Amino acid sequence: MIEGVIIKDLRTHHDERGFFREIFRFPSEFSGIPVGQVSHSFVNEGVIKGWHGHKYQAQWNYVVTGKIKVVLFDNREDSATFKELMEFYIGEGEESQAYYFPKGVLHGYQCLIAPMNIIYVTSGVFDLKDEERISLDNQSINYHW
Repeated sequence: MIEGVIIKDLRTHHDERGFFREIFRFPSEFSGIPVGQVSHSFVNEGVIKGWHGHKYQAQWNYVVTGKIKVVLFDNREDSATFKELMEFYIGEGEESQAYYFPKGVLHGYQCLIAPMNIIYVTSGVFDLKDEERISLDNQSINYHW
C-alpha cells in the first residue's frame, strides 16, 4: 500500500424511496487538508487516462457509475514507498468505495464498464503549474496497461 493512500468503504442506506450514501466527510476524515474544487468526468469504456499527478494538491475520487481499474505510482522521493505501484478496482454498487491519494502520487485508470462517471475533489483549484503529466508507456514506471 502506498503511504498516504486511503481506500474507504462506503455505507449505503436503503429504503423504499431509494438510497443515501455519504462519500467524504470533511474535515474529520481529512483534517487539515482543504477542499478547493469539485469536478465531474464522464469516460467511455476502454479509455485509459494517465499518468497524471499534482505537485501541490491531494485528491479524492468517487466512481458514481461504471467500474475502473485504478493504478497509483508513488513519485515522491521522500516517501517510504517511493516508486511503489498500487492497483485496485473500484466502481458502483453495494460495495462502493472512494479513494484518496496525496500530492506526488501519479494516478491513472482504465474504464472497464461504462458509462463511467467519476467525481474528483481536489485540495486546490486547477493550475497548470501544479500539473504533472507522463506518457502511459513511460519506462521509469514499468506498468503495462
